[in-house]
Amino acid sequence: MKNVPDVRDLPSPFPPGVLQTASTFVSLAPPSFPYIAQVCLPKPRGASSSEGLPLPLGEVQEELEHLNQASEEINQVELQLDEARTTYRRILQESARKLNTQGSHLGSCIEKARPYYEARRLAKEAQQETQKAALRYERAVSMHNAAREMVFVAEQGVMADKNRLDPTWQEMLNHATCKVNEAEEERLRGEREHQRVTRLCQQAEAREHKAKVTELEQQVAQAKTRYSVALRNLEQISEQIHARRRGQPAHTPGQRRSSPVGAEAGPDGGEDADSGIIEGAEGGGLEEGVSLGPGAAPDTDTLSLLSLRTVASDLQKCDSVEHLRGLSDHTSLDGQELGPRSGGRGGRHQRSISL
Repeated sequence: MKNVPDVRDLPSPFPPGVLQTASTFVSLAPPSFPYIAQVCLPKPRGASSSEGLPLPLGEVQEELEHLNQASEEINQVELQLDEARTTYRRILQESARKLNTQGSHLGSCIEKARPYYEARRLAKEAQQETQKAALRYERAVSMHNAAREMVFVAEQGVMADKNRLDPTWQEMLNHATCKVNEAEEERLRGEREHQRVTRLCQQAEAREHKAKVTELEQQVAQAKTRYSVALRNLEQISEQIHARRRGQPAHTPGQRRSSPVGAEAGPDGGEDADSGIIEGAEGGGLEEGVSLGPGAAPDTDTLSLLSLRTVASDLQKCDSVEHLRGLSDHTSLDGQELGPRSGGRGGRHQRSISL
C-alpha cells in the first residue's frame, strides 16, 4: 500500500486572488446568512471534472463577486428597511398624538358629526355603484342589440338558399345565438344590480328625510316648550303686579282672578272684578277679536289673554289706576298712542293692549 501524502503538505494549486476573495467573503458574511459560509472552493489547477474538462476559474471568481455584491446590497436594503420602519413608527405616534389632541379639543363635536360623514360616505359609495351598474347595463344592452343583429344576418344567409344548408352560415348562426343568450344574461344581471343599488340610494334618501323631519319635530317641540314657559312667566308677572297694586297676596290656582287693569270701576269706587268680561259677553264680543257667547263664562285662556294685553301698561304705569284715565282707548306695546276708537260706549273707558 502506497503512502498517501497529507493534503495540507501539498502546494496550493489555487491562484492567490481566488483564495483571498473566498476567505474575505466567508469572513464578511452576515450571521443571518449562514449558508454563505459554505463556499465551495474550485478544484486544483490541472484537475479534470467528471467529463474530463478543466473547471473554468473565471466563472467561479465572477460568481463570488456576485455573491459579494448581493451581500452588500442586502445589508444596505436592511438598513434602509430599518430606517423606514423607524420613520413609520415615529409618524404613526405623531399622528396618534395629533388626533388625540384634536379629539380632546373638539370634544363631542366629532361624535355629533360622525353620522353625517358616515351617511355621506355611504351615499357616495351607493352613487358610484349605481353608476357602475348603469354602465354595465348599457354595455350589456349594446352587446345584446349587436348579437341580435348578427343573428338576423345569419338567418338571412341561411334562408338565402333553401335547397341546401351552408355549414358556414349555420355555424355563424349558432355563434350569434350564443352571443345573444350571453348578452341577455348580462343585461338581466346589470338590470338587477342597477335596481338593487337604486333601492339602496332611495333607502338612504328616505332615512335622511326622516332624520330631517325628526329633527324639525324636536325643534318645534322645544320652541313650544319655550313659548309655554314664557307665557307662564308673563302670567306670573301680571299676577304679581295686580297683587302689589291691591295689597293682596299673589293669585293662587283656587282663587278667582281679578279683572285686568283698565276695566271700569264699580259704584263704590273699587274695580269690578268681572265687569269687562260680562260687558263683553252682553255686547257680543271682547276687544281684539276675542268673543264669548251670550251667557258663557270666561275661561282661563280668555283671562290669560286679557292679562297679557295689560302687561305693557302695567309696567309703564304701576303707581295707581288713576294714570290710565288720560290714555287713549288703544295703546300698543311701545307706548305709542293710536287713533280714537269709533263707536265706543259713552261714559265707559275701554282699553286694549295689542301684542
